[in-house]
Parts: sequence; C-alpha cells; structure tokens
Amino acid sequence: MATTKTDPKLALATNGGKKSKTYEGLTRDQLIQAYCHMYTSRRIDDREILLKRQQKIYFQMSGAGHEAIGVAAGLALKPGYDWFYPYYRDRALCLALGMKPYDMFLQAVGAADDPSSGGRQMPSHWSDPKLHIVTQSSPTGSQILQAVGCAEAGRYLAQHPKAAEVPDAKNAAPDYRQFKDVSFQGDEVTYVSLGDGTTSEGEFWEAMNACALRKLPVIFCVEDNGYAISVPVEVQTAGGSISRLVSGFPNFHFEEVDGTDPVASYAAMQRATQYCREGHGPAFVHAHVIRPYSHSLSDDERLYRPDSERERDAQRDPVTRTQMFLLREGILDDKGITQLEKQVEDELQAVVDRALEALPPAPETIMDYVYSPDIDPTSWAFETQPAVAADSADGKKPSAKTMADLINATLRDEMKRDERIVIFGEDVADCSREEYLKRKLVKGKGGVFKLTFGLQCEFGNDRVFNAPLAEAAIVGRATGMATRGLKPVVEIQFFDYIWPAMMQLRDELPVIRWRSNNGFSSPCVIRVAIGGYLTGGAIYHSQCGESIFTHIPGLRVVFPSNALDAAGLLRTAIRCDDPVLFLEHKRLYRETYGRSPYPGPDYMIPFGKAKVVHPGTDLTVITYGAVVPRALQAAQKLERENGVKVELIDLRCLNPFDWDAIAASVQKTNRVLVAYEDSLSWGYGAEIAARIADQLFDHLDAPVRRVAAADTYVAYQPILEDAILPQTNDLFRAMKELAEY
Repeated sequence: MATTKTDPKLALATNGGKKSKTYEGLTRDQLIQAYCHMYTSRRIDDREILLKRQQKIYFQMSGAGHEAIGVAAGLALKPGYDWFYPYYRDRALCLALGMKPYDMFLQAVGAADDPSSGGRQMPSHWSDPKLHIVTQSSPTGSQILQAVGCAEAGRYLAQHPKAAEVPDAKNAAPDYRQFKDVSFQGDEVTYVSLGDGTTSEGEFWEAMNACALRKLPVIFCVEDNGYAISVPVEVQTAGGSISRLVSGFPNFHFEEVDGTDPVASYAAMQRATQYCREGHGPAFVHAHVIRPYSHSLSDDERLYRPDSERERDAQRDPVTRTQMFLLREGILDDKGITQLEKQVEDELQAVVDRALEALPPAPETIMDYVYSPDIDPTSWAFETQPAVAADSADGKKPSAKTMADLINATLRDEMKRDERIVIFGEDVADCSREEYLKRKLVKGKGGVFKLTFGLQCEFGNDRVFNAPLAEAAIVGRATGMATRGLKPVVEIQFFDYIWPAMMQLRDELPVIRWRSNNGFSSPCVIRVAIGGYLTGGAIYHSQCGESIFTHIPGLRVVFPSNALDAAGLLRTAIRCDDPVLFLEHKRLYRETYGRSPYPGPDYMIPFGKAKVVHPGTDLTVITYGAVVPRALQAAQKLERENGVKVELIDLRCLNPFDWDAIAASVQKTNRVLVAYEDSLSWGYGAEIAARIADQLFDHLDAPVRRVAAADTYVAYQPILEDAILPQTNDLFRAMKELAEY
C-alpha cells in the first residue's frame, strides 16, 4: 500500500532551488490549456443556468468547483486508451478528454444530434464511445461496479487476445460478437469518479473490495465538496473523512489532495495512474473541492449553508486560483488572460446559438435501441433442429438428461466456441483453492445446484470463478465486462436474493443501449434459480416475481419448463445481443418430466415463440415454468374423465412473449385459463388476461380465468406450501369450471 498526502497549495516543482520550466511535470502550455478547459467548464455552467432561467433548456447540473481535479485527471490519463466512468460534476474532465462545448449544449437542449444520448438523458450525463467515456446515469454510484468490470475485461482481453477476434459472418448463425468491436491495451487504466456522499452507498464498498481482491487498475476519484445535496460530510461519513475509513484496504495507492489546485491534483493523479498502469493495483484519490453553486438549479443552498461558509469556499475557487497562479508565475499576463477568456466567450456564444437551432429528436424514434438493432433473437435464424448423437454401437439410444445436465452441457459447449464467455457468481467455481483440485483432494462444487460443475477444471479460474457474496457486484461487474465486449454468464444463487442487484438490473444493465442512443451496449446473461414446490424451501428460497423484471424495457426474460427448451433458449441468450434474465426453476432441475438427450452444440430456440405442449379444441391454458407439468396432468385428467380437450401453451419466454400463439389458440377454443406460480394479484398472468380481454373479447365464450399462488409468502411446512402454490387439483377444477361455463 502506498500513501501520499499532497500539501494543499499550488505546488511548484524545483530543480536545485531554481524554478523549473515545468510544474510537477506540467509545461507552461499545458497549464494554459488547463486553465482554458477550467474556464470553459465554468462558463458553460453559467450559460446553462441562464438558458434554464430563460426556459430554453430543462435542467442544469453544475460542475463548478470541481474543475481543477477534473482537468488534472484528463491530463494524466489517455482518452480513447484508458476508460472513464465519470459522474455529473465532471464537465471539466470531459472537456480535457476531448468533448466539445457544442456537444454539451446539444445535450442541454435535448437535441437529436446530442452525441451522448440523442436527447434521452439530462445534461451532464456524459457518453462518448471514441473517447471511452462510458454512458452515465443519474443514480449515485451505480457506475462504480461497472468500472470494476471494465477493468476486469481489459485484463482478461490482454491475457486472452484471441477472444477479441470476430467470427466470420459468412454462413454463420447470429452472434453478438459480429457487432461488438473490442479494443484493449496491456496497461490501460479505468477511472471512476464520485462525490463524497456516494461513498455511503454499499456498491462503493463492494467495488473497493473487488478491486483490492483482484488488484485491478482502477482509479477511484472521490470529489469531496463537503455536501451531498444538503447533507454535510460529517453526517454522511463517520469521522468526516472517507480517506480514514478506506485506509485499511490492501493493495491500494492512496492520495489526499487539494482538488482546487490543478498542479497538486495533477501530481496526485500522475502517481495514481503510474501505480495502476504498472499493475500494482487500484488507487484512491480523495480530492477536496468546493461547490460554489447549489447542487442543481432545483436546489437552493442558501436554505442550509450560511453566507460565511459559502464565502469561505469562494476563497478556494479553482478558476480564480489558477488564474492568479498563471499571473504570478508569469505564464500569462492580464492581456493574455483577457484574450483567452474572450476567445472562450466568443466560442461559447457561437455554439449556444447553433445548439438552440438544433432539431429535437423525432417522436417516432422512442423505441429505437430499446433492444439491439443488429440481432433479433425472435427471428427464425435462431431456430435450429436438435442434432442428437447417433445410436451407439450397442444399439442404445442416447440417454435422456435433466435440465441441470443440459444447462451444464450448453455452457460447456458455448465456452468452447466463444472465448469471451466468463462465468462467475457465488459458489459457481469448482474450488477457489485450486491446489485442492490439482492434488485431487476435493471433487469440486460447481454451484449450489452443481450446474457449473467441472467448468472451472476445464476452462481455468480466469474464466470460471467465485465472486464475493454481493449480488449488486455480480451484476454490476458483469455489466462493465459486457460493455467492453465480453459475454459474462453470471449466476444469482437464488431469486429470493436478487434484490440487492435491483439498481443494476433496473437502472443500468437494460438501459445502457437506449440511454446512449446505441453508443454502448451490455449483452450479458444473468442466470437465476427461481420458484417453489421444494418441500421446505420456505419464504426465502421459494418465491417468484418475474413480472417485476418483464416490466423492464431492454431486458429479455426467459423461463423454460424442460431440459430441451433450457438448452436451446440458453444458447440463444448467450449468442444474442441483448441482456437476458434466464430463470431456471429449481424444482425442474432434476425432474423426470421434460428430460431429453443433449441436442448438440448449435441447437437454439427463438425468443418469443411459445410451444403447444398439448393440442386441444375446447379450452386454452397459458402457462410457463413449473406449472406446465402440473397443468399437463390436469389437462390429461380432464380429457380422460370429461372428454374436454385442452390446448396447453408453454410460453417459454416472458419478454418477448408469443401473442400470436395465444391469439390463435383463443380464437379456436374461445375459453382461456392463465396459470402461473407467482401470487395472483399484480402477477404476470394478469397482463396476459388483460390483453386477451382487451383484444380478443369478441372471441370469448367465458370470462378469462386465472389460477395462481395465494397473495402471501411461501411457507416452510409442506402442508402450507401446498395450500399457497397452485396445485394440479386447483388447475383441474378451474379448467372444468371454465369448460362448463
């Protein structure tokens, strides 16, 4: 661990007691350029504030007071080489990296040509693929875990350069790699910045832990202006100093610096960058800055900050301090300062005028880039036939395998085919202490359900590894990896524990493509064990809740009911160009129902294509997951005892879902039952029932019925579990009543 605390005043390099021509490595020209960026940043803030008051833009977020540390980071790092996960105060950083003032004003007016988001995001939400400024969102700190994943991807690609190769598109099945260019450097650094208030977020600590464990080349820059909106640092941070709290993390280089001093800030950033670039581990830069303006124009800091405090901050204004430094050192004189500032003002006036004339985005573009424009996983290009191995010499047919077996086999074949695939999560590795495997002291675990068993032994611990018990970190890191071009296939051990990752699953992963106007994408697969019928699973190992995720635009949601479908849909999920939540019902992992021989290494099923499990003419039953075999039993009993022929539809994919199959069946049978394992009220089946009532009412001879779980939690005692979850008898009674209506 290396620690440096820089003297908080404008630092001047010396050489034998004489002034050098450089200042901590900065030349006079670089200092002039730094001041130009700082002044430009401040004046853009001022212009936006004016435009907001004139009602010509719709929101304003200031970077005032943070200019020096931002410019210092931009000078110390390499745009288009290193990677950047900034936050909303980082206007000066983005200018130093190469973003143009015109582009910032396009963002402020919400223009169609706004390069950051095409008018989809607030101002100060930076994005620039060429500069490697990764699309930013509003939730504080949600970018930090993605920065960790970005750094992991860079390291992985440096160790596996062939993974960056794009497969030949000729006569090939659709593959996300064809549309995911990958660039990497052997010594690249990932920079992530955040405010001091964000250090209270759990994801910050998860990211620090992950970087320390893996010695990742990430610079954490905390821009500490003493406030999180109106909450002062001593209320946010125990002891009032984040540096003291994080000082025990191993493998880190630490810096604490006056972030209003561009020279001292540059020196700190240079040391941090060198430490990371040389592969020693991550760095933490704690920059003390000021916030001379309110949090945003929606805030009035005079309500909670007295004039005396605000005046004290004004004495450390980085723009004023840097101007005085340039004058004092003779780098610029009054005339030079005036000329530079006038040049900036003239440029800004010109670009503001242009931006105000820019066209807004067309309303018909709102659905563009919710999903990949390049690969459609619902297309028939993803429909292939099973290639079951020929009968063996002894005449025996290939044995039927469980869903668990086929998921494992599919993952193995896809990892052989695609070196970009990495698998991680809680307990997914065979054994983190590899020497135990090498000495054959243990067999290996491979997941609590053993679905990843043997993969680490075959592909190595850089491709299959255990993660700390932190669901948000698993999904956030996967998001960063996928943004860089890898294909993470990660596991959340139980659906019941997915909620710590909800910020990443709702506000980040599925939104990246849309909010960046297709500048960035993050196609990864999140595998999750879900559902009840376990006999003893109880509240925290048995719940469903898939409707919450089907409500998220940009996220594909898949829920197979049998082994063959699981194999085909998982392969589609891996090869497609969108993020996929792949739900695996725990009860079905090793059920007798739905077993199948392995269908071969290229078997795929298109998303959004339902399967008719049992054809019929009298009644349609729409379901998915573990309810499918129970509904099939009920349908067969109803046909035997009452002669009612039920058409049973397994949706297989919940977003998108197969409306055409539903409509065709309902128009044929005129009666419909929707069955699902989640609780009855507000569940997934309610949306299906509502659409049928809305669009197929004229074809109905009876009300749309639903069978689902009770509106409570799943209990431990099997008698209670049976009463709560929909059973075969419940389905039978509902089918019979509906047929007799």
